[in-house]
Amino acid sequence: MATAEAVQVITRARAARQARLLLVIVVLAAIVFVTFCVSLSLGDFKIPVIDVVKTLFGGGDKATEFIVNRLRLPRALTGLMVGAALGMSGAIFQSIARNPLASPDIIGVTYGASAFAVFAIVTLGLTGVAVSAFAIVGAVLTAFIMYVLAWRHGVSSYRLILIGIGIGAIATSLTSFLLTKARVEIAQQALIWLTGSLNGRDWSNVRSMGITLAVLAPLTVFMVQRLRILQLGDETAYGLGLRVESSRLGLIVIGVLLAAVATAAAGPIGFVAFVAPPIARRLTRSPGPAMIASALLGALVVALSDLIAQHAFGDTQLPVGVVTGVVGAPYLMFLLARSNRVGSGG
Repeated sequence: MATAEAVQVITRARAARQARLLLVIVVLAAIVFVTFCVSLSLGDFKIPVIDVVKTLFGGGDKATEFIVNRLRLPRALTGLMVGAALGMSGAIFQSIARNPLASPDIIGVTYGASAFAVFAIVTLGLTGVAVSAFAIVGAVLTAFIMYVLAWRHGVSSYRLILIGIGIGAIATSLTSFLLTKARVEIAQQALIWLTGSLNGRDWSNVRSMGITLAVLAPLTVFMVQRLRILQLGDETAYGLGLRVESSRLGLIVIGVLLAAVATAAAGPIGFVAFVAPPIARRLTRSPGPAMIASALLGALVVALSDLIAQHAFGDTQLPVGVVTGVVGAPYLMFLLARSNRVGSGG
């Protein structure tokens, strides 16, 4: 009898958790859509939000269609997909390491991408897709070096984070050195790789991000169950029959690729991967990675930040990475202070 009651309690708790998760996802999706439409409505030529919605569904006039679909939509869609990729990447890294500091921007993956991209621009004179390819290679190589150096019969989260921070510092120094040696006009082209920006994004960026997410998002969903088991600890995961290191390596590869393509599309937009997953877990009250909520929150953070960067300072437009840095840096300091107070700061 007691066992039956316990099963009923567990079943009700799971149902309540699933209902809350669904509600959070629906609400976040609605907020993302509203923010997306508002961003398309604002600019030198303001368009009512209702006309933006009509245009998106094929009902606008030619002038509105040109402004929305040709001029503003590629930037907005790129921002949403970049944010979603960073949100999922951050959820993967933080869940693997079981540490909120383990996001691809904090542990140096995006800095490695930036360093390779600046090298391609300044030293090799490359542009366009070639620079993005170098950025992806830089992110993957940085993650590989980090993983090898952190390996000691397994990967410790603190060792991974500390080595990542060190590699990120080296990559940042190399980027600064390359910029000091570059001509002024070339250095100006490379500035996007210091602070992420969505300026000038076009349909080629939308297509590349769309194709990448179409491949990596299903893989991420497929690996979520393994990620949940890894969160229980290596010994428990071994006991449940999981191939721990191969699963961890596969998840790291997916997380690195998500961060790499996002950085290749928009530069290193800082702190999105850092702040989105913990907020998603708090909203959903989920002990797991809350992957869909993290993706939606990442998209929302980038969309809101870009909206502020474009329109909050009059004629001055800021790179979106400046706004995300203003939001994320205080959260990082708060997290470090809180960790030290509770005795988990290392």
